[in-house]
Amino acid sequence: MDIKREHHINFWYVIAAFMVIVFLQDMFVRSVSVKEIPYSEFQSLLAQKKLADLVVGPTTIAGTLLEPGEGGQKRFTTLRVDPAMAARLTEANVKFGGEPGPGWIGAVLGWFMPALGFFVLWMVAIRPMLSGQGAGGLMSIGKSRAKVYIEKDIKITFADVAGVDEAKDELKEVVAFLRDPARYSQLGAHMPKGILLVGPPGTGKTLLARAVAGEAGVAFFSISGSEFVEMFVGVGAARVRDLFDQARAQAPAIVFIDELDALGRARGAGIPGMGGHDEKEQTLNQLLSELDGFDTKAGIVLLAATNRPEILDPALLRAGRFDRQVLVDRPDKKGRIDILRIHGGKIKLAPNTSVEEVAALTPGFTGADLANLVNEAALLATRRNAESVTIVDFNQAIERIVAGLEKRNRLLNPHERDVVAHHEMGHALVALALPGVDPVQKVSIIPRGIAALGYTMQRPIEDRFLMSRGELFSRMTLLLAGRAAETLVFPDVSTGATDDLAKATEIARSMVTRFGMDQTLGLVSYESENSTFLHGQGAEDFQPRHYGERTAGAIDAAVRHLIDEAFDQARSILEANKRLLLDSAAALLKTETLSADDLRPFAARLVAPAAAKP
Repeated sequence: MDIKREHHINFWYVIAAFMVIVFLQDMFVRSVSVKEIPYSEFQSLLAQKKLADLVVGPTTIAGTLLEPGEGGQKRFTTLRVDPAMAARLTEANVKFGGEPGPGWIGAVLGWFMPALGFFVLWMVAIRPMLSGQGAGGLMSIGKSRAKVYIEKDIKITFADVAGVDEAKDELKEVVAFLRDPARYSQLGAHMPKGILLVGPPGTGKTLLARAVAGEAGVAFFSISGSEFVEMFVGVGAARVRDLFDQARAQAPAIVFIDELDALGRARGAGIPGMGGHDEKEQTLNQLLSELDGFDTKAGIVLLAATNRPEILDPALLRAGRFDRQVLVDRPDKKGRIDILRIHGGKIKLAPNTSVEEVAALTPGFTGADLANLVNEAALLATRRNAESVTIVDFNQAIERIVAGLEKRNRLLNPHERDVVAHHEMGHALVALALPGVDPVQKVSIIPRGIAALGYTMQRPIEDRFLMSRGELFSRMTLLLAGRAAETLVFPDVSTGATDDLAKATEIARSMVTRFGMDQTLGLVSYESENSTFLHGQGAEDFQPRHYGERTAGAIDAAVRHLIDEAFDQARSILEANKRLLLDSAAALLKTETLSADDLRPFAARLVAPAAAKP
């Protein structure tokens, strides 16, 4: 893409040339037509009446010589001397003259240097601030801050994106349109004006947008939605106009707005009844106007990304604006394998390292999580001076990402270690006893992260997208097993089950209010999964509740009943295996960590539990 260069005359060259010309002219004039004489000679010529047309200045005296000098000069100049001093020097018959002042150079610098200082201040500080060349310029508040990537700068293609094959197939059509728009116009078809990439954080939405630009070889305008929002009303709207003007000038081009929810939040969605025409709304209105105004045949495609589509303004998502939504979800096992192969190709893997095994251990990981996992594994291998990265490094990296950094310096007193050991073995034994739960991979009482004093790590067998009521109930039972173990062994319970109780309560409330799994309340959805995001964080008090106080009490009772049932089942399993709980906790206290192989002897001694609640 050709970029026109503007030629400017360098101001400094002009100033330097002017000063050189003035200096040479002054030297020439002085050397040819003016004779400088000492002040004592001036007094002598004055006494002899050989001078005329005198001009007396503050420091000099100039005039005409009635008798030209040896060089033929008719003009003279001399530096004045204090009259009293001159009289004394004349009496002493001494030749004398005045000391030269700053001269023309000093006079020029006297007025030029202040002007030069102001000019430098203007060029270095004031002008960039006003014109927007510096960050946050006063005159740049209406300018777009979008980064323009020319064709050669986009080195990312679809080959660098894995795990989102369906999204790539959708966007390949955009690439084909940008390369050959005439082909689509033969039948009267046109590309969607806007394509919205929707998905959890870290799934590769921005990477996909850049890959589209890299494949198509067009200019790529990238900006975050938050950069449109300023304290001055109307600034964001001006930036939207400027962004699309730049895109039209560079067409064909891709305009990518990341975190669209910062700009396109539903108008009046803060507190009900408190919406207004604030700066964000004016910016959104301008974006809607631009989407209605630009022609898709001009070769401009608008891509946007968000992980909170439920809070976007409905006017933004209607047909004719963002016509198409592309889901960029967490990758499945096959997608994780492809992503690990891409990132694993950048490190030195051991020959026996299986990316399939690593992918099986990381359900729910996004592309960004997997990239971080590969880097953490490489760092761990480097620390132990290994020649390559092995599966052991990946397992340790997964533990570090999921559970946090080991805190071996966090010293627990003997009683706390005893409580943590029995708590974690309660989780492990119930997991071994319940059918259909993920198998236990490791149990440890080594503190990790901010608050975890121990952890029980399970290995998922496969990716799951649906869960039955029994499976959810088993998960609650597993979460409450730590507290059940504490009640069996110790006279008083601890705060170690805080996180377990919160997760179990969340599952139970979802079963009752969202999944319709309570017979008393029936097949009614009382809460929306995304209702907490409709009014922003911290605005729960303003969420509408579509049920009365009696139903609210019934919901609380149903949640309490489910949790009590799950706790009773966990306690009954551990009561039947109390001796096994004590022995396994003692073994855990001794070694601090038990692997899946270490747990097999304890699993063989488990007494068959009662049937899980339906």
